[in-house]
Amino acid sequence: MARNRRLILSPPAEVWRLLSDGHRYGEWVTGNQQVLAVDPGWPAVGTTLRFRVGIGPLTTDDTSIVRICEPGHRLELEAKADPFGAARVAMKLIPWGEHTLFVLDWHPLRGPGTRMHGLPVDYLVKVRNGMMLTKLARIAVAERTATAGS
Repeated sequence: MARNRRLILSPPAEVWRLLSDGHRYGEWVTGNQQVLAVDPGWPAVGTTLRFRVGIGPLTTDDTSIVRICEPGHRLELEAKADPFGAARVAMKLIPWGEHTLFVLDWHPLRGPGTRMHGLPVDYLVKVRNGMMLTKLARIAVAERTATAGS
C-alpha cells in the first residue's frame, strides 16, 4: 500500500467541495488527460467517473466507482484501468485546526499490480500521489484565497 499525507491550508468543507466535483478531477489527478463522463449524483455510492489517463500518446480509459462516501470526511474509489487491473483509492479528510489533513491510501485490488505490489511499485505510486496532493492543495488554497478576497 502507498500512503500519502498532506496538510492542506483550507478547511475540510473546501477540500470536499473539490472532491465532490467529478468534472474537476482533471485539474489535480496526475496523469489525467481528460474527464470523459461523470454520473449525476457523484460522489454517491455506486456512481462512476470516467477519464482518460496516460503519458503522451500512451493512454487508457479509467473508470472510478465510488465504493464508500461519507460526505465531508471520506471517499473511497475503485479505480479500474484495464488491462492493468484495479486499485482501491481511499481519501480521508481530517480536520486539523482550520485546515485539512488529507490522507490518501492506494492499494491494488486485482491485475498485475497485485503481483508487482511492493517497494518499487509503492514508491512510484507514492510519488505520483504526492504530486496529486500538491496540485489539490494548491487549488484549494488558491480558491480559499480568492473567496476571502471577494
